[in-house]
Amino acid sequence: MKQATHALTLSTRGQGLYEFTLTLCEWLQHQQMQTGLLTVFCRHTSASLLIQENADPTVRRDIKAYFSRIAPENGPYEHNYEGADDMPAHLKTALTQVQLSIPVVNGSLVFGTWQGVYLFEHRTHPHRREIVLHLIGE
Repeated sequence: MKQATHALTLSTRGQGLYEFTLTLCEWLQHQQMQTGLLTVFCRHTSASLLIQENADPTVRRDIKAYFSRIAPENGPYEHNYEGADDMPAHLKTALTQVQLSIPVVNGSLVFGTWQGVYLFEHRTHPHRREIVLHLIGE
């Protein structure tokens, strides 16, 4: 078994979903592993990861709108010293995930037809988010 790790920094422009599937696929090709498992980990508590449809942009808009309804800014939150968007961001992260596991078969990530990997930025202002990759395989 071989292992490889890498850290990516993704810049966001504020709330929304940012696809980085191609970046993952390009990194994987340089690792020259045919079979394995890629773990993708977001090192933040106010952003998360999703595997979601990457064909129709209305899906991403609807997801963002839904999460804004269930975790609105300016809610009755005790934690508020980092801004009105901070506690809702923590709630959105708690409802999603910060880690994904993606199989590698024949040197490629295994996705469904319309699936892509997204950083889900929950904060209003731009941020730089660190994503750690860990690949194990052969």
